[in-house]
Amino acid sequence: MNPLETLYTALSALARNTLRSALTALGIVIGVAAVIAMVAIGSGARAKVDAAFASMGTNLLVVLSGSSQAGGVRGGFGSQPTLTWADLKAIQTQVDSVLAAAPQLRANGNLVAESGNWTTQITGTSPEFFVIRDWAAADGALFSQSDLDATRKVVVLGATVAENLFGEASPVGQTVRISNTPFTVLGVLAKKGQSAMGQDYDDAAFIPTSAYRTKFSAGLANYIAGSIQVRAQDGQLEQAQTAISELLRERHRLGAKPDDFNIRNLTEMAEARSESTKTFSTLLAAVAGVSLLVGGIGVMNIMLVSVTERTREIGLRMALGARPVDILAQFLAEASMLSALGGVLGVLLGVAAASYLAQQFGWSLLISPAVVGLAVGFSALVGVAFGLYPALRASRLDPITALRHE
Repeated sequence: MNPLETLYTALSALARNTLRSALTALGIVIGVAAVIAMVAIGSGARAKVDAAFASMGTNLLVVLSGSSQAGGVRGGFGSQPTLTWADLKAIQTQVDSVLAAAPQLRANGNLVAESGNWTTQITGTSPEFFVIRDWAAADGALFSQSDLDATRKVVVLGATVAENLFGEASPVGQTVRISNTPFTVLGVLAKKGQSAMGQDYDDAAFIPTSAYRTKFSAGLANYIAGSIQVRAQDGQLEQAQTAISELLRERHRLGAKPDDFNIRNLTEMAEARSESTKTFSTLLAAVAGVSLLVGGIGVMNIMLVSVTERTREIGLRMALGARPVDILAQFLAEASMLSALGGVLGVLLGVAAASYLAQQFGWSLLISPAVVGLAVGFSALVGVAFGLYPALRASRLDPITALRHE
């Protein structure tokens, strides 16, 4: 019997019991749909986390000041100013593995324009900050080193601030008052969206450090009242972290004392968060895979019932010249076709379910063609694996005994 005849015979057998065939395939449909939906949602969640961390910038280090201690109570890192402007200059000029470094000074302030007001986070920094964060201007321009050197009262707005102060109109060239001091708007930054922790990156305003220090932190003199943002050269993040640590220890003359600063590697945080999301996605896929195996067991049970019901038919086919391998091929074809059909329907159902869940809960959706192909292929493999025993049992029937079967 050639393969086409085998497929035709298998289809005819399945068509004679349409309802039973549909119910048998249903287990595979549900299993594949669960795999597709869970993997798609899990992959989308991982991609969302990766994108959130990528929006902070790549190869990023954050250098914080030390912790304060008073009356036996210790503050967190950054509570005791230990980093100086000379430290920042040394990091910029003496560490070859550093691409750019910039201060980040923060304070809350109220911005007032003719059309309204908005309270947001005021960040004092230098032009290198926008290089570190891969942040370009969507409208207007960023402030330059000459603006910083001349202590010009200029500001770059985040998209959220610009929208709340000026609506759809361009704010470039307009004047806003920050704590009663007029600042000229140079530009509006491109949208960054939210961080992995839900912070709105676009709800901020950026001014040169020289203007910030005269307005918000004039009393700290040589100390940086904030953190230092560092972007390392590609592939040299660990080297940069080590070199900065050694440089600061030497400059602060710490000797055997512990560090009076802290360096945070945000890439490690991003990788850890992404890895945890990947583990969760794998767990979801494994749970969904169990349902696919349960569907395979259902295929095997139905095929065993089919062998029992068709014992006389099998005996008649053998009496007419069918070989055991032909019987084996027929029953394997039936099981495989049921599973493959269930796999295709399961993919369609899984994509629809994943799309619905993503839309309802605002999740990201990422459907990989490789996962779809793997799910369909695995479903067919399940059909072969669980259909093998019933097919072998059918092929080993004695023709005479089978013909006597009632």
